Amino acid sequence: QGSLNRIDRLFSMLEPAGLRPNLDSYAVALQCMGRNQSPPKAILRYLQQLNSNGFHVDELFQKCLFEEDEKEMVLRAIRTVQPNYQLPPPPSPEICKFSLLQDFYSRETMVSYPKLDFSVKELQERFQQQLKVELKNTITIESVEAAKPLTPQAIKARELLGTLRSQWHDAILQALQNSKRSMARPKRLSKYSILYPYLCLLPDEEYVDIMLQILNDLSPQGESLAVLARELGSKVYDRYIIQRKLRSCQLEKVQQIYENYIQLLAKDSQPKEYLPREYWEKLVAEAGFGPSLNLKNCTWPCVLLMRLGMHMLELLVKAVKVPRNILNHRLESKPIPVLYHVYSFYSNWQVGLIKPHPIFSQILSNAAETMLTFNSSAMPMLCPPVPWTSPNFGAFVLNDTKLMRFMDETTHHQLLLEQCPLVNLHPVLDALNQLGNCAWKINQPVLDIIISIFNDKGDEKLDIPPPLSEAPKPPTAPGNSSTWSKSFKHEVFLCKKKAAEMHSLRMDALYKLSIANYVRDKVFWFPHNMDFRGRTYPCPPYFNHLGNDVTRAILLFAEGRPLGPKGLDWLKIHLINLTGLKKKNALQERLEYANEIMDDILDSADYPLTGRKWWMDTDEPWQALACCMEIAKASRSPDPAAYISHFPVHQDGSCNGLQHYAALGRDLSGAASVNLVPCGLPQDVYSAVAQQV
Repeated sequence: QGSLNRIDRLFSMLEPAGLRPNLDSYAVALQCMGRNQSPPKAILRYLQQLNSNGFHVDELFQKCLFEEDEKEMVLRAIRTVQPNYQLPPPPSPEICKFSLLQDFYSRETMVSYPKLDFSVKELQERFQQQLKVELKNTITIESVEAAKPLTPQAIKARELLGTLRSQWHDAILQALQNSKRSMARPKRLSKYSILYPYLCLLPDEEYVDIMLQILNDLSPQGESLAVLARELGSKVYDRYIIQRKLRSCQLEKVQQIYENYIQLLAKDSQPKEYLPREYWEKLVAEAGFGPSLNLKNCTWPCVLLMRLGMHMLELLVKAVKVPRNILNHRLESKPIPVLYHVYSFYSNWQVGLIKPHPIFSQILSNAAETMLTFNSSAMPMLCPPVPWTSPNFGAFVLNDTKLMRFMDETTHHQLLLEQCPLVNLHPVLDALNQLGNCAWKINQPVLDIIISIFNDKGDEKLDIPPPLSEAPKPPTAPGNSSTWSKSFKHEVFLCKKKAAEMHSLRMDALYKLSIANYVRDKVFWFPHNMDFRGRTYPCPPYFNHLGNDVTRAILLFAEGRPLGPKGLDWLKIHLINLTGLKKKNALQERLEYANEIMDDILDSADYPLTGRKWWMDTDEPWQALACCMEIAKASRSPDPAAYISHFPVHQDGSCNGLQHYAALGRDLSGAASVNLVPCGLPQDVYSAVAQQV
């Protein structure tokens, strides 16, 4: 009743101010009235005002977003004065009218959507596994370095870290609670007081977990203050969105719809002539009541994310301390901060950094921990993604994902996307859904070879980064720093720079290989989104099929297809393309060359690390090795044409931007230079341009 009185007062204040309530305002008012079973007279007054403002009752259900049972409450209020009122029927599906896609969407001949090689029961189980991962928000997996034997020093360091983390947890929790108490005092307004509501959205323990995770992941070289602050703020926002979805009962509705949606994909269900987006929209329309699947807009501005992150960083820097003598008992036992602020110059910009104290970095290095923690959105999905149906809904089950990637400063791209009629986005949504529905698995033999080299000091030639122990050692310092020459300082700087680069590359490879190893026995999917140009990307950032040579080599399609009569020849041509040796030769010449070196190809497949190692001298060595193994299996099978291959062949346009310009301008000479017209030999536009210059 109190809420209703406040709404009454707000509505009465709008007209004198020259404003009028929008549709959402009426939805909120009627929802309160339905919940409180207000008298018909009051409800009628609001409905009359709604009509006089140019709205129709049906629009409440067509345009407003609802959480929990809000829709039912609005309907209850309306039926108090209009007992026979019926919900408007769901709108008829709009058909995309783009001329290029008219034949595809007009459906003169209906085609069943292709099935995945999984039963309904299997897909339901996979959905539950994915949901479990997303509900935890983070996932901890074993690093591929875990196979290394544990030293007494590592055991001791891990015990020490465990004790310190327990102390830090309590110290951060205490600091957070003190900070919140201080902000809650009405007379103690400060620049941080605005953050108080945002520090109450999650349980205190969750804020502490987020801060400890940032501390554990910090590189010895430190990280930009702005980057860390943004990451902390974003982690809080992501968890808040999941809480909102749970509180609004949205998850229950998604579960119910997904269970029916997999009837479209499962091999043991009836064929259906729908696209994933169309089938999902049909199921949502049939579900009727319950919360909307799009949450009401609650995006936090970048400034707020930064300020919240900065405050959490400040708490972290102040609360987390370590005894100065923890590694050297001859020093005094004074507690010192584990993190500290430093400034560095990039070009002419002064940039604030947060660096870990060398003592903490040394303890971490000694502990050689073998567990890695990732956000659940950084992992491939264990079930087919939720289909994109709008810019605000699709991809993961719970994790918030943007349809279009954009920088914070370029919000006009997002505004244009939101203003775009949904029917115009159908081709984009359908293309992303099709990419996301492709199932993948791991090429285990190749992964095992890569991990063995990774754990044996790496190999820069093969793009396997070596560990920091292989970094160049800085020269011995003569006297104190005031006497160092300019050349000596530069040499020290170069050593530190090389060590930082090596650490970054090593961690990137460690993340990719560890995720691949975690899903080595699983089938998985990559949900996709796009940038403002419409270029598509897999959402999981570390490990995906758009990665480097190493990552591409360890991925296979989960579903195989027979090679067919010319498939083996095309595999051989693909292998020669990967070597970079015959770029200017015709396809037939590449095939003949592959047949000439079959001994080297089979030797590479059978003895990758002990044979002639032909594959190591190619442009893309790991993809070349994977291709050698596939050719060996296919050529040794009783019938190569019937051999079931799971091998992905990556193809690229030659100067794709110019291909578009040539096509748009119907430019024949341009088209010939970028291989858009038939030609015996591949054309190279770069050479042609260089020649003219």
